Amino acid sequence: MMKSMCRMLVLLCGAAVGFAAPRPAIVQAPQQWTAQVMVEPLRMVVLAAPGPGAPGRYWYTVLSVENTALRAMDLYLQADLLTDGFDLIPAGRSVPPEAFRIVKARHTGTYPFLEDLPVTGTKVLQGPDHVRDFAVIWPDFGPEVKAVSLFIGGLSNETVAIDHPTVKDPSGTATKVFLKKTLQLDFTLKGESDLRVDENVQLAASRWVMR
Repeated sequence: MMKSMCRMLVLLCGAAVGFAAPRPAIVQAPQQWTAQVMVEPLRMVVLAAPGPGAPGRYWYTVLSVENTALRAMDLYLQADLLTDGFDLIPAGRSVPPEAFRIVKARHTGTYPFLEDLPVTGTKVLQGPDHVRDFAVIWPDFGPEVKAVSLFIGGLSNETVAIDHPTVKDPSGTATKVFLKKTLQLDFTLKGESDLRVDENVQLAASRWVMR
């Protein structure tokens, strides 16, 4: 009962923060763009451990990014995973190359040109013939985790500057915080970490937020 109340509190806090923060524009300015993106369900991949201990488990999704703007897009992708315990895990952290090789082999029929999440900028040309597919991989999280949110930034150049609520410069003026249009995907998970399968992971919500 206590765990359920804690998870509810997490969700309510997240909703309150989202309500207070600026929201993406309904109609973007002429120089703003947002990529069209398709996202695969969150899945697990297991690596055989090289030594004693349990196999290494990782979570991943696949992003298919299409440029529907009138010019080439320069993407600087960043993907974070936030657990319901407020642990923030950047994509690729402590993820061995073997994890991507297994993911690529698993999806070679659907995504023959699958790429690992780039650590630097990447260009996407306009049109459906230039769609690029990226694997985004995170290390496993604790078995007590029952919900995670993915925050995928760099899919849009829309930004907004807001005043920091507490930090001020020497003149007493609030410093600016720059937020970027970010894709948020919320997933619920069932079962214990070492027993979970893909069917135990369900997409609960998806939205664009300023983060």
